[in-house]
Amino acid sequence: MLVLLSLCVCVCVLLPGGGAQDRAALWRGNDRTGRCQYTFTVPSPAEASCPPAGGGGPEVEGLKARLGLLEVLVARLSAGGDAGLPPPGLQEALDRTAGERNLLRGEKERLERELEALQRRVEEMRREAETLRARPCPPQTPPPGPSMPDRGLTRPAAGSNPVSHLMTRPNRQGDSSSLRDSAWQSGSPGFQELKAEVTEVPAPGGSEDSAGCGELVSVGEPVTHRKADSIAGKYGVWMQDPEPVSPYGPEMVWRIDTIGSDVRQLFGYDNMEQLAKGFPSKVLMLPELVESTGATLYRGSLYYQRRRSRSLIRYDLSSESTAARRDLPHAGFHGQFPYSWGGYTDIDLSVDERGLWAVYSTNKAKGAIVISRLDPHSLEVRQSWETGVRKNSVANTFMICGRMYAVASYTAPDTAVSYVYDTGTGQGRSIAVPFRNKYRYNSMIDYNLAQRKLFAWDNFHMVSYDIRLGRQQAN
Repeated sequence: MLVLLSLCVCVCVLLPGGGAQDRAALWRGNDRTGRCQYTFTVPSPAEASCPPAGGGGPEVEGLKARLGLLEVLVARLSAGGDAGLPPPGLQEALDRTAGERNLLRGEKERLERELEALQRRVEEMRREAETLRARPCPPQTPPPGPSMPDRGLTRPAAGSNPVSHLMTRPNRQGDSSSLRDSAWQSGSPGFQELKAEVTEVPAPGGSEDSAGCGELVSVGEPVTHRKADSIAGKYGVWMQDPEPVSPYGPEMVWRIDTIGSDVRQLFGYDNMEQLAKGFPSKVLMLPELVESTGATLYRGSLYYQRRRSRSLIRYDLSSESTAARRDLPHAGFHGQFPYSWGGYTDIDLSVDERGLWAVYSTNKAKGAIVISRLDPHSLEVRQSWETGVRKNSVANTFMICGRMYAVASYTAPDTAVSYVYDTGTGQGRSIAVPFRNKYRYNSMIDYNLAQRKLFAWDNFHMVSYDIRLGRQQAN
């Protein structure tokens, strides 16, 4: 017994302090022979480093549960952090749809304002028509030519005094000295139809000039060639090169769909039949984005406006590269001076018998149409003319034989070519050549010199119009 007690005392002296002693245990009991026996138990170093079997159970389990939840959250964030975002392709489509929705909302608001103005104007015209009906008919013999006042308008044909009377009435500001601008303030389809009915006159000289340059006499009914396949083709431009350059021939037809934020595809078709079938033989990716529907083709090059800028680009079709680039001086762009339908149509390029033209406006011109003849190689401005018609008051324009013609409405099914400006004389005047918007949203009209037709893009549809020109008058 003394030996065991001594051994226990030694063990207690050798034990580390504190924690080891707290976990030592002493038992006393009789052995089989009845002698008293003391027994010490001390955990080994390995056992001392392990937590006791029953110690800290709830806290450890709670900590494990919280750690498990944290691991689940981290796994979800790392693996599904982008799960709430749509795929890139879907996001791009959503952005494009949102942009088109905003554009359509703006057009709706503009149309509502225009409708109100049209309703007021129609009522005014109704009252004026009643007044005219109540008046006696004027004499049929026109006054002598020299006695007619010169108001900047071309003298009407004999027997057209009623027309002259209608066209020289005062405008809203009470100024009857010039009608080059006042006729464009309302844009009323009803008013334009009335003008077309009372001012249509025979061709100058009484005959048609099918080969030379004369003034526009009539525009035929639209002929539909193709309908665009998707929303990207609601607006667009289609054209032919009047002086093609190899490897493309004179029957080649080109088109650009102009809805979208990344407009740069130029589709080429071997002829009109392939265009109607929708089978392009060539697709070119243009180096710069295209702005709106003002592009044109001339001598193997595509001319267009770079998106969100006044820069003009000449793209060579044979080398498929940019051949020239130049800013159009002081030209408005991206919605500063568009046509009445909008569509960022600030700069409209076209080609006729006289060469390459740009129709646009500037701050200096205060929104009035400016016509510039361009060098087809360098894009430098050779000569400019400022008209008396505001650009946002007309639906579209086109050039024929150095004359700019303006169409009054882009939505009215029966409207008119209502204004002409002759760059040869520097004079503009009102006219009334009936024009039909078959699909009621005409976003592009250009003269096709190759076929001597008008090409137009009317609400997804590519259409053409036959035209008649009067015989050129000798000076």
